[in-house]
Amino acid sequence: MKASFLQKIWIMVQTVAPTLGISVYALYMRLTDTYDRRQADSILRWWSGYLLKAVKVSRVVFNPDNVGPEPGVPYIIMSNHRSHYDIPLIFTSLSGSIRMLTKKELFKVPIWGRGLRASEFLSIDRKNHDQAMLDLETAKEKMKSGIVLWIAPEGTRSRTGKLGDFKKGGFMVAIQTGARIIPVGIEDSEKVLRPDTTDLYLNQQVHLNIGKPIDASRYTIEQRDELMQEVRAAIQALAEKRNKP
Repeated sequence: MKASFLQKIWIMVQTVAPTLGISVYALYMRLTDTYDRRQADSILRWWSGYLLKAVKVSRVVFNPDNVGPEPGVPYIIMSNHRSHYDIPLIFTSLSGSIRMLTKKELFKVPIWGRGLRASEFLSIDRKNHDQAMLDLETAKEKMKSGIVLWIAPEGTRSRTGKLGDFKKGGFMVAIQTGARIIPVGIEDSEKVLRPDTTDLYLNQQVHLNIGKPIDASRYTIEQRDELMQEVRAAIQALAEKRNKP
């Protein structure tokens, strides 16, 4: 069901208000030196659940192998990307201290951008190769401290529903850290909010399929393209799971 104008306004209020609220709280924790990662994890999951509830999403998670990050092991979640609502879907469907590696432009948004950084989200400069390399080094350090990195290897939302070309940076990080990559396929999130529109649809069912981890330590830098192919094939299959016999 397409949201009416008044419903869209109310959903916007329900989205913006808590987003600003948790951003301010993250900044407060940093300023008062009371930041606690586990508390931040709980707040992010509450926020994610609230955003999904606002649009009445029915979330179906398929995780037959009970895949989840294990303590002391570096992990990177890689998924396809179809909608802004992929963000709360990932946070509510997987465990661990998940943080996105996302474009630097988001960190320029007043209050929210500073809240992202205060909460340990990570930026990457897609237009400056040298800075991007430095950003990936920062990401590796965060992983050593227990952060589970989440990367959408396409780099942006798909406008067709099909997987776009993969960026190589995340795979470099995976190989260099010996990470296990958790492939995730998201189906139908674009039915809630399509890219490049403001049309919202309520009561949509979204499927999130979690695959077996892929051990990047089995690959060398020279074999990066092979790792990309394996991960791409896994995400492709998971993102089309319901359409298969």
